[in-house]
Amino acid sequence: MPDKIYDTRFREASERMEAYADFVAVVRQLRRQCPWDREQTHASVKHLLIEEAYETVSAIEDEDWGELKNELGDLLLHVVFHCVMAEESGRFTTRDVVEAEIAKLVRRHPHVFGDTSVSGVEEVLTNWESIKRTGERRQSVLEGVPKHLPTLLAAYRMQEKAAGVGFDFARAVDAWQKVEEEISEAREAINGAEDATKREDEFGDLLFSLVNYARFAGINPENALRRTNRKFRRRIEHIEQCLSRDGRSMEDATLEEMDRYWEQAKQTDHVP
Repeated sequence: MPDKIYDTRFREASERMEAYADFVAVVRQLRRQCPWDREQTHASVKHLLIEEAYETVSAIEDEDWGELKNELGDLLLHVVFHCVMAEESGRFTTRDVVEAEIAKLVRRHPHVFGDTSVSGVEEVLTNWESIKRTGERRQSVLEGVPKHLPTLLAAYRMQEKAAGVGFDFARAVDAWQKVEEEISEAREAINGAEDATKREDEFGDLLFSLVNYARFAGINPENALRRTNRKFRRRIEHIEQCLSRDGRSMEDATLEEMDRYWEQAKQTDHVP
């Protein structure tokens, strides 16, 4: 057997590899013997892959490690399921997928598997983008941003990639100045006699500039907004629970009452 490029101390134990082989075998048997599994295609289950990815993210945010184990299993099921379907049609095999990913990881980490030296994380990221552009023949610097990413995350990733080739503000203060400029333009469009498209365009520019400033501040805006959404949900549920004790709903309450319960929730809400 030829020498491995990686340090063999990190090689997976044989009993764990056997568990993976058993997993693949179970999926292959399902494809042959389960009527539902047999009928599926790449397209018919693609939405479930997205759903499982979001459920995995939720488990991470909840720090529910038992649930994370389960959700990662569900996510792995979809990866293997797509590989098995591709094998059946002769497109590629599970091994092809794994070997292609290994080659990609080695190629993009010359500071680990080669002789390249780096000074820190920033240089690692710069090299990563450069390798992707030159070694993988990408036509655009934005080519690697998936079309179906959530829009907030897509904006963040596009800005990261543009910055990687030097198209960026020099300082965080310049990025914030752009936010203030876009606030003014959005307010003018919304309050003026502009048409709906113009108002939407200006508001989109404002959101885009906020995402860009978040990047300078070291904040992932997708994570930040998800965190705020979760916080809002908890506080609304607190209002509903308080009102429910009196046999009432939010529709029955005054704004002052709901504000009071909202403030209560803020005082007791320490969950991330």
